[in-house]
Parts: sequence; structure tokens; C-alpha cells
Amino acid sequence: MPIRDWRQQSQRWPIDFWLIGALAVLVTIGLTMVASSSIAISEKRFGDPTHYLLRQLFSMGLGIITAYIVLKIPLSFWRKYRGQLFIVGLVLLVLVLVFGREINGSKRWLPLIVMNFQVSEFMKIAVVVFMAGYLDRHATAVRESFEAVIRLALPFGVMAILLLLEPDFGSTFVIAVIITGMLLIAGAPWRFFVMTVLPIATLLVMMVITSPYRMARVTNFLDPWSDPFGHGYQLTQALIASGRGEWFGVGVGESVQKLLYLPDAHTDFLFSIFAEEYGLIGVICLALLYVTILYRCFRIGRKAFNQTEYFGGLIAYGVGIWIVLQAMINMGVNLGLFPTKGLTLPLMSYGGSSALMLFIGLAIVLRVDLETRQAVLEQGLGDSQRGAR
Repeated sequence: MPIRDWRQQSQRWPIDFWLIGALAVLVTIGLTMVASSSIAISEKRFGDPTHYLLRQLFSMGLGIITAYIVLKIPLSFWRKYRGQLFIVGLVLLVLVLVFGREINGSKRWLPLIVMNFQVSEFMKIAVVVFMAGYLDRHATAVRESFEAVIRLALPFGVMAILLLLEPDFGSTFVIAVIITGMLLIAGAPWRFFVMTVLPIATLLVMMVITSPYRMARVTNFLDPWSDPFGHGYQLTQALIASGRGEWFGVGVGESVQKLLYLPDAHTDFLFSIFAEEYGLIGVICLALLYVTILYRCFRIGRKAFNQTEYFGGLIAYGVGIWIVLQAMINMGVNLGLFPTKGLTLPLMSYGGSSALMLFIGLAIVLRVDLETRQAVLEQGLGDSQRGAR
């Protein structure tokens, strides 16, 4: 079938099945990799090689069920309660500092009955929805007045301070870029971007310089081989895993580095095990899969803009930026391009909170697509009826 016919047929679909298909492939690969990369650590910690796989299956199942429910919620609900959603996120950030569970020196998780909930993941979707509502209401002011942009400093400044107290620099950076990207898409001038980001970047640099621990993480990532059995151990093992993959990989399940050589092989460094087992060709295919998801999200956003549904369109753009940015950072960390950030590979790495929030965000994007298609259909019916008269 010609590409033009495919496009015409896809326009008649009730929802973007291309996006759903890409997500299904990504989730399938992710579950396969969690099963492969967690065998040794699951056996060591729990005496069950499938422990982390079963937990991830539970999280994915919960995410899919939640996404189905969220898909039924109209965009008007999110537009109405965007402020309350952001406030709930701030309250949770305070609670995690008081009652949170500390892992590896960071307090990022609230212990719940079914999982340890990472509040920063909830904050990402709360920020996307809040920003979409704010930019929808103040679009003209944001394009013309710096005051409309600086007005965001108080709520997001409080949020950033709470995140940095955990500390969670990775999520703080991701959220800052999401906010910046949505501002630029909404039409804010570049000079506003410089005036907003430069002070934040200066603050982060000062925090790195004044902290020996953070400074060590930056310098060690620049030359991990200078201390391969100390601070550089994790990165050197990750690079060894990626190098072993060569062009076509060693084969699914055949990784050696996952056998307790590479720490966090099923979480932050799952990408290195993927590169070892699937090789450079697999890495390229995975990158193209994330690009496809970004393209479909941006396409949904553009179609919503065409129907003057700026709130929904901005959500689609924001979620797309979130997913691809986090994927780029995770891959970059695994390849030694960035310092360790503690960010998962979206919908692939082990992590219940990340999977759940990503499913919710993508369900809202699909709701944007659903309502946009309905608006186009109603507009077409209205035009045909007027033509008949």
C-alpha cells in the first residue's frame, strides 16, 4: 500500500495506533531486558531469578489499567484541576523528605503497600499539566512580557529546592528542560530562556563545585579509567558491556556483565546490558523507536494546535520532550557522555513509579489525540451539512 494511502487510512483511525504500537514494542523489549539483566541480582537477593521481572510485570499491568482509566477522563478535568495536581506534588515532596525511604544516600521514595513510590516521577507529569494550563491561559503575555515567565519562579523554585534536598539532580534537570521546551513552543522569546536558565545553571554549577561528592562524580565520569575499581567502577563496567556488544550483540540473555559485574544492571544501567546483547544495530533501532514516539507525540500536539486546543497540544509536546530527553540522558550516562543522574530508561528500566507515571502521561496524550480527531470529524460533518444546504 502506498505511503499516501497509509496516511489517509491512519487519519480515519479513532486513535493513534502508530504510537500505541511503538509503545507496545518498547514495553516488550523492556520486559525482556529486565528479565535478562536481573537474573543474577534477583537470585542473590531473593533466591528467585524472576523476582524483579514479576515486580515489573505488576507495575506494567498496573500502569496499563491506570492508563485505560485516564484515557476516559476528558481534558477539561486536567485543565480544571491542574493547580491542585501541582500542589499535591509539592505536598508529596515534603512528605518524602520527612517519611521517605533512604536508598544510596537519597530520600526519593515513599514506602507504599504495593511499591516504593518515587515522588519526582509524579512531579514530572504534574509540571507538564500545570505548564500546559498556564501557557494556554497566558499565551499572549508569555510571548510579550518577561513578567509572565518570571511569575513561574515561585512555584517552580519551591519545587526545585525540595527536589534538590532529596537530592535528585537528574529529575530537577529534566523538569527544567521540559519547562523551557514548553515555553519555547508556546512562543516565549529566546532571551527569556537565557534570563531564566542562566541563573539556574549557575546555581547548579556552584553546588557541584562546593560539594566534594558531586565534584568527584563529575571528574570521575570524565576519566573513569583513572580509578576503575573505585569511583569509576560502574562506568567502566558499563563501557565494557557496550563494547562487548560490537555490531550485532552477544545474543539475548548472553550478557556477562549482568552477572554481578555491573551494579544497577536492571535499573539505571540496563541500556549497557541491552547494548551488550543486541549490539550497535540494536542500539540504533532502540534510538529510532524513541524518535518514533517523539514524532507521534509532536504530531498529536501539532494537530491539537491546528484545532486551537493549545492545552492538549502542549501536554503532548511536554510528554514527548520528557520521554526522549530522559532516554537521551540515560543512554548518555551509560556511554560515559554525562555524569550519573539516577534516571531510568523510559518504559525499559526496572522501576514501578517511572512506568506508572509514563503510562499516565501517554494516556493523556492519547486522550488529546482522541478529542482532536473527534473535533476534526465534527468539523467535517458541519462543513458537509452546510454544503448540502
